[in-house]
Amino acid sequence: MTKDTHRKPRAIRLDEAGTSAQSPTPPETERQHAPRKPRAMPQQVVLEDIPDEAANAWPEGSPEDLTPPPPPPAKRGFSWLGLLLAGLGGLVSLAIALAVDQLVRDLYDRNEWLGWLAIGLSGLVVLAAIAIAARETIALSRMRAIHDLQDRVARAHADDDIRLARSVITELVSIYGRRADTARGRAMLAEQKNEIIDGADLVTLAERGLMAPLDREATAMVMNAAKRVSIVTAVSPRALIDIGFVLIENMRLIRRLSQLYGGRPGTIGFLRLTRDVFTHLATTGAIALGDSLIQQIVGHGLAARLSAKLGEGVVNGLLTARIGIAAIDVCRPMPFIGEKRPGVSDFLSELVRLNAPKSDRGRLHVGESAKPEKETKRNAS
Repeated sequence: MTKDTHRKPRAIRLDEAGTSAQSPTPPETERQHAPRKPRAMPQQVVLEDIPDEAANAWPEGSPEDLTPPPPPPAKRGFSWLGLLLAGLGGLVSLAIALAVDQLVRDLYDRNEWLGWLAIGLSGLVVLAAIAIAARETIALSRMRAIHDLQDRVARAHADDDIRLARSVITELVSIYGRRADTARGRAMLAEQKNEIIDGADLVTLAERGLMAPLDREATAMVMNAAKRVSIVTAVSPRALIDIGFVLIENMRLIRRLSQLYGGRPGTIGFLRLTRDVFTHLATTGAIALGDSLIQQIVGHGLAARLSAKLGEGVVNGLLTARIGIAAIDVCRPMPFIGEKRPGVSDFLSELVRLNAPKSDRGRLHVGESAKPEKETKRNAS
């Protein structure tokens, strides 16, 4: 008993606190530790009760992030609009078939060789229609496979599923097997594919090897398109020319990004891809300029350096950049996991510097205070 009461002090690890608390404590030790006396608290402590839903809904990350991550894809179900369009398409097809049949009969009545010529031309039309339908079907199935691959990659990374990760990486390598810019990444994956046992690490390695060179090229495409839109908007004398050029440039950008990531959409696939891009913009609220972006452009005095037309060019260029970022989210077969996702801030400084006067291009950057010349002269005097 004496050994227990007069033992030497020893260090206790924090993780051993739970086990040491369960051991019996001598009554002498309990008497030595008196309860702590109350201390003075601050003048006023206000405790705010925040519901769990509101706490979970708070945005994470930097407030300057103007491009939120893409929403989960909506599940396609029964659509009355699709049924209506299918019915109308069937009726139009029957009407065209009856009109062609009547035309062939009339040509036969007039001359037999005219009837055979009409039949041959009708056969060419049917053959071309079948080829176009097959091409569109293949393009749609390819785009659907890329979207499904994006979901499976995200699931493999979240669940750390090594089997699913190896399966999706095999599909990615088959998609980009003929691209020279992914040869190094494919060789790296071939060497380390069977050595990595964690699905999340394998997905991250595949993103670094296969997606990084494509992301750099996609960012360059978006930057060049935003520059072209910004310059044409700044020098164009008519608003109708601005609208037409911006529309054409954005459509070209969406198609080129889809081809870069392996989509290669047809006509119907391109229309569906465009709809998905603008649906993503509307869902994330990225179709309009955010308050923080307006504060960056106007609040820091950049409006004092830019004319109204040049400022309009910057805004149109930023909208093109947002459309490009949304197209990357839709067309990319992998979500952004380890690589940095492009944002509007990556294009803002270059667009402002491009549209600024020549005397200010070397020292005008986003986030700096660009004071008007009159105020500068007044401070100097």
